Amino acid sequence: MIESVLIANRGEIACRIISTLRRMGIRSIAVYHFADRRAPHVKLADVAVELKAEVPSDAYLDMQQLIDAASRLGAAAIHPGYGFLAENAIFARTVTDTGLIFIGPSAEVIEIMGDKIRATEFATGAGIPVAPRVIDDDIATLADEVEGIGYPVLIKAAAGGGGKGMKIVHNRDQLREQIAIAQSEAERYFLDRRVYVERFIQRPRHIEVQILGDGNGNAIHLFERECSVQRRFQKIVEESPAPDLDPSVRDEICKAAVTLSAAANYRNAGTVEFILAPDNSFYFLEMNTRLQVEHPVTEAVTGLDLVEEQLHIASSGTLRLTQSAITQSGHAIECRICAERPDEDFLPATGSVRLLRLPEGDDVRIDNGVHEGQEIGASFDSMLAKLIAHGPDRRRAIERCIGALREYVLLGVAVNIDYLTRILRHPAFQSGRYDTGFLADHANELIATPLDRSDVDAVLVAAALATDSFGHAAYAVPDLHAAIGHWRN
Repeated sequence: MIESVLIANRGEIACRIISTLRRMGIRSIAVYHFADRRAPHVKLADVAVELKAEVPSDAYLDMQQLIDAASRLGAAAIHPGYGFLAENAIFARTVTDTGLIFIGPSAEVIEIMGDKIRATEFATGAGIPVAPRVIDDDIATLADEVEGIGYPVLIKAAAGGGGKGMKIVHNRDQLREQIAIAQSEAERYFLDRRVYVERFIQRPRHIEVQILGDGNGNAIHLFERECSVQRRFQKIVEESPAPDLDPSVRDEICKAAVTLSAAANYRNAGTVEFILAPDNSFYFLEMNTRLQVEHPVTEAVTGLDLVEEQLHIASSGTLRLTQSAITQSGHAIECRICAERPDEDFLPATGSVRLLRLPEGDDVRIDNGVHEGQEIGASFDSMLAKLIAHGPDRRRAIERCIGALREYVLLGVAVNIDYLTRILRHPAFQSGRYDTGFLADHANELIATPLDRSDVDAVLVAAALATDSFGHAAYAVPDLHAAIGHWRN
């Protein structure tokens, strides 16, 4: 039994991991940069230790400081969360070499799956369908080879993720320039210029499968998630189960994910991602060797705690669940609450959280990582929190999610809450028949309607009612829409 865990992360994922540790009676150790000293994860943990760095993000990337802190404070294991060092093979290997438990897969598997070229080669060897692709360091030769798979094509960074180093190319004239741009981005973000080119599947859906493995060739799946609502190749709305998905295709995709995971001797929680074409053919995209941001929708429909399962596998090396024991109930939707301006091409936003009121209610979950008074800068990812709603069916899950978004109040920094509401209300989303082009296809329809003068006055009055003369929160305004309506009346 693991008795103490250091969480090598911050924000909402650190808080989420701490909640499971607390329920299980396991001592939690948080880490923080000085800029995060009042952050929720610091207050929630049993112990917190400061990491030194001039740049805040560098603190959470300092392997030696993290391992030294874990050893000094008696941690038995390190949970990396996601982002930062979660998929860093060097970190995973160093943790285990130190005698600590790394709550994740082996360094060898991280190395394979973290390199897109090696990962697709491994998938091919395991009999998993992969989109036609071209790998060649010589751009002139590569351009000739691309003609064989046909345009449009997608350039990808071999060591990439999060949409960095990805470019869609529609003809040969664009190829050389876009490869150069992709290589430059890849080097900047991943210190690795290697790119490859694969056929771009038009009008695809992004389907991923949650898996658990014991590291000894045994793996199970926890069903699939739909992740097709994306901006800049990054997800902002996810749901489970995937809507309007043929049951036979669902079975094939889930079986493919298990086959790949078992072949890799995958240990702990992971996600196998696929592109689903309009003709229901599907192709391996990548494997994320960590807990996913969107894991709560899987938890909502299966009733499982994935962090608890991670801890069990890390401590025992076994799966305590069988495939037949895992069932789904109802439907769940997750919205990522981000500090950004959707109507300005999702420009990241900064500011200070002046008022924060989180929605409550049955089947509504908030994974929050910020507090009132917190400064939101540009040092970290723009995601501040996640809202998850569960319902007996998709329609009611959408209704509950919209209701919770209307009650969500975060003032002082621009966030995408209203934009998420418009997405969930859109007929194309509500139909369940959408693909990764959803946001681009409906961009004009999703733009906010400009406020007239009376609306602006109403919002200013609502904000004034919610704060005292010093700008501090005075009392809750649960719904600014209601406040506007009251003002007009």
